[in-house]
Amino acid sequence: MHVKSGDTVVVISGKDKGKTGKVLTVLPKENKVIVEGINMITRHKKAGGPTQPGGILKYEGSIDASKVMFYCEKDKKGVRVGHSVKADGKKVRICKKCGEVLDKK
Repeated sequence: MHVKSGDTVVVISGKDKGKTGKVLTVLPKENKVIVEGINMITRHKKAGGPTQPGGILKYEGSIDASKVMFYCEKDKKGVRVGHSVKADGKKVRICKKCGEVLDKK
């Protein structure tokens, strides 16, 4: 997958087009991601006794990974991600637009 948990991404299609958020969870088997504040789902929950109150819950739903692009802080927009091998043999992700290394660790 081109995004990892903790990356900042921008949504490129759908009802939340243009919004940015942080990736909370990556689901590689389904090719989906869960992004903070994107694709909010409302669930009406019935109370489960005196310890579990009911109410209206809002949480993030998953969206397809093809609908998000990595957000480059330097370019201030969504960019494609490339791969490069450093001199020490470590594979890193790079921004295709400006060439900046995206993996800080």
